[in-house]
Amino acid sequence: MDVLIGVIITFLVIILVLYLVNMLPLDGRARQIVRVVVIILGVISLLKYLAVF
Repeated sequence: MDVLIGVIITFLVIILVLYLVNMLPLDGRARQIVRVVVIILGVISLLKYLAVF
């Protein structure tokens, strides 16, 4: 049960950060780079939480 709660919290934090990135006054290219970095870090975090790494 703890793993499920951790995964849900991590997923919600990723969504919140992506929302906040969209609110920043950046040009399209920089915003896309930041989105990709956040998604990659989020996936790595989820995989570590699920004990894949």
